[in-house]
Parts: sequence; structure tokens; C-alpha cells
Amino acid sequence: MGTFVPNTKAQQQEMLREIGLGSSDELFADVPDQVRLKNGLDLPEGMSEMEVLRSMAEIAAKNRVFRSVFRGAGAYRHYVPATVNAVMSNETLQTAYTPYQAEISQGVLQSIFEYQTMICELTGMDVSNASVYDGGTAAAEAVALCRERKRNKALVSACVQPGVLDVIRTYCFGNNMELEVIPARDGVTDAQALQGMLDDTVACVLIQQPNYYGRLEDAQAIGEMAHAAKAKYIMSVNPISLGVLKTPAEYGADVAVGDGQPLGLPMAFGGPYLGFMASTDAMKRKLPGRIVGQTTDTKGRTGYVLTLQAREQHIRREKASSNICSNQALCALAVGVYLSTLGPEGLREAAVQCTSKAHYMAGELAKAGLTVEEGEFFHEFVTKADVPAARILDALQEKGILGGLPLDGDEGSRILWCCTEMNTKKDIDEVVAVIKEVLAC
Repeated sequence: MGTFVPNTKAQQQEMLREIGLGSSDELFADVPDQVRLKNGLDLPEGMSEMEVLRSMAEIAAKNRVFRSVFRGAGAYRHYVPATVNAVMSNETLQTAYTPYQAEISQGVLQSIFEYQTMICELTGMDVSNASVYDGGTAAAEAVALCRERKRNKALVSACVQPGVLDVIRTYCFGNNMELEVIPARDGVTDAQALQGMLDDTVACVLIQQPNYYGRLEDAQAIGEMAHAAKAKYIMSVNPISLGVLKTPAEYGADVAVGDGQPLGLPMAFGGPYLGFMASTDAMKRKLPGRIVGQTTDTKGRTGYVLTLQAREQHIRREKASSNICSNQALCALAVGVYLSTLGPEGLREAAVQCTSKAHYMAGELAKAGLTVEEGEFFHEFVTKADVPAARILDALQEKGILGGLPLDGDEGSRILWCCTEMNTKKDIDEVVAVIKEVLAC
């Protein structure tokens, strides 16, 4: 009965009379009087469009906008082609409505189908769902779908992004799965420790490639160990890295997950993002959410429909491996447009620029006096210094540069750096010059 209900007062009264009530107060008679809103919301007076724009500009001016960014750790600053925002701005595609009625939802359904197809091409997997909320949710859902009656334990690498590990831990607590963290050793998953943790109760093994510290894991060996113990193998991957690295399918993964944010979505203070999920054909019926399929109508014309979704997610919830019933369709549209715009060669070029610039920066920082932790990496790497990380990062901030992520608090000396195609050689050289000044003091 609020202001935004799309019907008139007369229509509201007619509906009330139909159910034998005289007023909206009678409709909410079971709500305790002390919690009812009596005098309306305590809100300021409305503003004109110019006043709203001015007010929003004043709020936005409080943000610190860095001209140069060298921080990743799960959210990455990549170039977003103008076509992405142009297509996303089409109001006919901006809807929260689930496209159950195929006859009026062909545009949205086709965009999801194309997104799924591209995720399969990117990961090498057989089937993809229509996306979930973010990379952390995708990883946790992947762990849940691997659960079996006699296999109720998940082994997750300590080198997974901490936020993702927290989400997995929450899911496991909620569905009574046992979670054990595989220790890290020298910045990567300890394969020897993993070997000793595998038994016939393990449902799955999950690693991140590249891992949280930017390092490349021995994904082939870890996958073989998991399968030898008859456990499923889950890989959480950076989608941009797949422009130059082997796909999860090539490593033998059963499920591939990750965050789609690098594929055309701005960092945007942490969201909205989307989580992508893809699996082998043998596991497609366990995928959460929904899958859009391509078909033909009675006249032989191509059409798109919601093809596969587990009934348990809606009506037999206690038997479901997942209760997710939604998807990030607008974000998935952005990813689809981004990948269509770049194409395979464009994605490879973005990946090559990321990794080549990161390796150049690592070499220059080593010359400047930082110690670069050893190991193969894609576009993130860790350094150590003889001074607290805070001194280096504060000096960079004064120059309008957001440096890497401090890994051990303000007094620690380890920093996780990241380069993307957005960082120029001039930007990198400026960071190196500032660090030289700090270390010389």
C-alpha cells in the first residue's frame, strides 16, 4: 500500500473490499503497533535535478582517485571498450526479470547463451551456467556440487584469495561439509602436504591459478593427485590469464570457476561483479542456477530458452546442492560484449601486455633494491623491502599512485604488486623512481 505500488487509491480500496477489509491498517493488524510507521519517513525535502547533480558531485569529490594503479588481489583495472557501456545502456536489456517467457525474452536469452558459449571457449569446458554472484560464490558453489554421500570433505589451498576462502568456509559450515586448508609452501600449494591429506572422504580439491600471490601453481600435478584419490578437481582462474596460459580443461579440471570482473566490468568499489562456472559434461546437471539453450521453433527459426535447471533449487530445497535461483545477467552481458569486442587475438594481446609489463616492473624493482620473491607469475608478484611497506606506499600515494597491497600489515615489508595493460612504461618507471628515493633515505 506504499507510494510506489503501481495502482490507484480506488483500486487499492476495491482490493481491500474484495477480501473483506475496510482499510490498509486492518490488512496489517498483525503487525505490532509499536513497530508501525505513524508519521512517514524522516527524509529531507526533494531536490531538483540540478541540485541532485550538484550534491552527488560533492559526495564524489570526497573520493581519492588515483591516476595510476598497481593493486590487484582480486579486483583489476583493465581497459573497457566503449562498446560495452553502449550496449549495456540499452534499456531493453536492463531488467531484473527472469526470462521464463521465451517468446518475449529472446534478446536476454541470446545474450546469456552467447556468454555461456564464450565462457566454455575460454575455459575449454563443456558447459557453463548463466553466472552466479561473484568469484567467491562460484568457488563455494563448485565445492558444494562436488559433494557425494560418502565424500564430504573439501581440500582448499591456502593460496586462494582470502575473501574467496572465507565464502567457501561459510558455505561448508552451512551445509555441514568438512573443510581442510592445504598449507602453502614458498608461495604455492604444498603438494607434499596435499598428498598426505587425500583419502576416500575427500570430495574435491580446489586451487587458484594464478594464486593469490600471483604465482603459477603446478596445476597438472595437483589435478593428477586429486583424480588418483577419486576426488573432483576445481580450478579458480583469472580469465584474462587464459589468453596465454593453459585452460582448466587442459589441466584436467572437472569444474572451472572465477570472477568475471576483469572481462569488461569496472572495479566499482567491489561490485557488482559476476562469478563464472563451467564444468565437464558429466557434471552439468549439478551446476547451480540455470543454463540457456539454443533450439528451433515450429517454423525452423533459431530460438533460445531456459533449458536446464535443477528442480530441487526451488521445490525440494533440502535435497538441493544449491538454492541459487538468480544470475548476474547484465554483468554477463557486459562480459559477452567485452569478449566479442576483443576476440581471441585481442584477449591474448591484453594478457601479453599484462604479463610483459609485470615482468618488466619486477626486474626494475629488483634493480631499485627490493627483493622479488622467486617463482613463475602472470601479472602479480610479491616483493620484500628493508623498510616497512607503509613508507613505500605512502610515498607513492603522495604522487597520486596506488601502490601494491601490503601483505603483512603496516609494519610488514611484503607488497603484492599488479600490472595490467593500463599501466604504461612511464607509470612503472615513476614508481621505481619513488621507491629509489624512499630506500635512499
